[in-house]
Amino acid sequence: MTSAMMLQHLSLLYGNRPVLNDVSFSVIEGEFFVIIGPNGSGKTTLVKAMSGAVRPQRGDVQILGRPLRGYSGKALAQCVAMVPQVAPVDIPFTVAEVVLMGRSPHLPWMGLEQRIDLEIAERAMHFTHVAHLAGRKLDHLSAGERQRVLIARAICQQPRILLLDEPTSALDLAHQVQIMDLLDQLRNDEGITVVVVSHDLNLAALYADRLLLMKEGGVVALGEPGEVLTFEILEDTYGCALLVDKNPVKGVPRITVVPGDAIVGGDMRLPQTFKVK
Repeated sequence: MTSAMMLQHLSLLYGNRPVLNDVSFSVIEGEFFVIIGPNGSGKTTLVKAMSGAVRPQRGDVQILGRPLRGYSGKALAQCVAMVPQVAPVDIPFTVAEVVLMGRSPHLPWMGLEQRIDLEIAERAMHFTHVAHLAGRKLDHLSAGERQRVLIARAICQQPRILLLDEPTSALDLAHQVQIMDLLDQLRNDEGITVVVVSHDLNLAALYADRLLLMKEGGVVALGEPGEVLTFEILEDTYGCALLVDKNPVKGVPRITVVPGDAIVGGDMRLPQTFKVK
């Protein structure tokens, strides 16, 4: 199996505060890879380091077998596209104009879009179901629609790797599934490697080929959902009472947070009957 990305001993500090601590792992080409972990665990910083937006003080990132530092900005943008957590609402452009911005890495200096660029943008809008919004301004759209527009712009880059920072965090249940289904279809149809940062463990379990679980800037566990989302690992990482059983539809782990009044005698450890494996 070929690595789309390989991170080796990545460490990063903001001032004197360590954010990433000796992080090493690889992402396989064509997989759906999800990064999870508590608040402040370094997930967003990690995906920014993977995109080249921030530089670690130590360690190395390789993209498609080549050191990230060896890419020019334009060459990197032709390989990797990044979708931020929150779609900006103050961009004074239409949906079609925003999506077409994804062609920038493929245009000559001061060049104009050609017919092929317009066709690629049109296909990206149809794929993400925003073509009917082409003439509308971004700030006139719902959060889910704006998120799909940003994904369309990223697709328009024709990247081999797509990085997304919590793309479903501001969406309702229906739109969360729509976005994740869209990403899964993109991976299956186009062979794009998809890397997603998520807070939703159940959503991650449903879609991920592999999960990376982080805590305090380090890697806690890496593997398939059934290997990472165990009671013991999650209880230790999140420090709260929870139940882990199986999703009845797909058979992957299902996590339920247990409220405090369900814990016997105020003990923060669950009784044995809650430990469903």
